[in-house]
Amino acid sequence: MPPVSDDGQAPRNVARKLIESHLVDGEMVPDEEVRRFLLNQDREEDWIELVADEGAAYDVEEEIDLSELEPLIALPSSPGNVVPVREVAGDEIYQAYVGSSANPGYRDFAVAAKIVEGRQVHDRVSLDVNPSSRQVLENLVRDGHVTQLLRAGARLHQTGCNGCIGMGQAPASDRISLRTVPRNFPGRSGTPEDLVYLCSPETAAASALTGKITDPRSLDFPYPVVEESDEPILNTDMLVPPLSEEEAQDVELAKGPSTVSLPDFEAFPESPELPVLLKVGDDVSTDEILPAGTRAMPLWSSVTGMSEYAFEGCDPSYPERAKEVSEEGGHAVVGGRNYGQGSSREHAALAPRYLGLRVVIAKQFARIHWENLVNFGVLPLTFADESDYDSIEQGDKLVLSSVPEALRDGRELRLENRTKGAGLRLRHGLSERQIDVMLTGGLINWMRARLKEREG
Repeated sequence: MPPVSDDGQAPRNVARKLIESHLVDGEMVPDEEVRRFLLNQDREEDWIELVADEGAAYDVEEEIDLSELEPLIALPSSPGNVVPVREVAGDEIYQAYVGSSANPGYRDFAVAAKIVEGRQVHDRVSLDVNPSSRQVLENLVRDGHVTQLLRAGARLHQTGCNGCIGMGQAPASDRISLRTVPRNFPGRSGTPEDLVYLCSPETAAASALTGKITDPRSLDFPYPVVEESDEPILNTDMLVPPLSEEEAQDVELAKGPSTVSLPDFEAFPESPELPVLLKVGDDVSTDEILPAGTRAMPLWSSVTGMSEYAFEGCDPSYPERAKEVSEEGGHAVVGGRNYGQGSSREHAALAPRYLGLRVVIAKQFARIHWENLVNFGVLPLTFADESDYDSIEQGDKLVLSSVPEALRDGRELRLENRTKGAGLRLRHGLSERQIDVMLTGGLINWMRARLKEREG
C-alpha cells in the first residue's frame, strides 16, 4: 500500500496534523475532536479542558519525529518485544485476528473492512473478527463494514473476551497468529505452543490478504480513510442502573453448583513466620499466576476450583505444597521486577490468598496486581536494596516483626531470614486506607467493618 491517503498526503503527515491538532504550546490537550466524540455519545458534559499551568516544568520529556514512524509488531511472547513489521515481513501466518474486549473502537474494524473490501482472504488464513461492543457492531452493520468483512472471508464472533483470553479462536501449535489484542504471554491464547504476534488492524488485514506478515504500506492501493459518522447509533437500551442500597438488601444471589463463596479471611498477623514457598524471576504475569483458557476459566466462580491452577505457569506443585503449610500460618512468595504484569484479574491475587499466601516480596510490582494483593489481604513489599533478592531462596523461613506498628509509622519493615541468619529491609508504599484494608484482612472485611460502624 503506497504511503498516501485519498487526499494525496502521506500517513505520517496525517499523523502529524492529528497530533499537532492536540498540541497547545507543545503540550497534548483534550481538543475539539475529543469534544466532538463525547458530543456524539451524548456525553458532552463530560468534556473538560485540561491544560498545564503556564511555565510548567516536567521531569521527563519525550520528543517524537513523526516522519520516522512506521508499523510495528510485538513478537512472541511479550507486548514489549517490539520490532518494525518490515523486519519480519514475509513469514507465513495461520490466523489474523481483529478486535478484543479491551481497546478497539469503530475505526479498528472499519479500516480492516476497507482494506479487504472487494478482495479475498488468503485460503490458508483464518481472519477472525471480535467486535468490542454491541454498539460498535451495530454501527459497523449499518455502514456496510460487516458485509465487506464477511464477503472477504472473515469470521464474525460474539462480543467478548474470546480468543484474547483463550476462550475460542485458539491458534494452531507453532503457527503464527497476528492479533490486535493487548497481550501475548505464552499460552494465553489457549494453545501452549502458540506464536502470537501483536499488531495494528492495518497489518492484520494486509497480512490476511497475502498469507504472510505484510507491511500494509507495501500493498498496491491507497491507504483507506475512515471517518466515523457524526450520528452513531447509541446502544443504551440494555444498560441497567445500579440498585439503591435499600433495593440491594432484598436481592438473593442465585448460585450454581460450581459457585463457591469466599471464606472469611482472617486479619493480618502481627509478626508472621512464613516459609518462602516459591521464588520467581522478572515479568511474571497474571496468566502465569492464575491461567486463563478453557481449563481454568470455567472454575473462576469457585475459589476452591481455580486455586488448583495457582502458579501453574511457574510451578504446578505450588497448590499442593501450599496446602501442606497452610495450617502453619501461611507462606510467602518472592519475585523479581514487574511482578504481576498483564491482565488485571483479581483471581491472580485471590487464589494464592485462599491457599495461604500472606506476603509477596518483589523488586517491583505491576500496579494493578499490587492493588489486588492489598484488596485480598496479601502484603506486597519491595526490597529496599534489590540485591537482597539474591539472598533469599525457596524454602527459607522468614519472620516479619511488629507489622502493624511498622506500617502505620511509615517506616521500613525489618525481615529476618532465620534460615540464613541474616536481616534485610523492606518497603510497602501503602496509603493509610490501604493499611487499614491490609490489617483487617482485605477489602471485604474492611467494608463490613465500615457498614457496622454506620449501623451502630
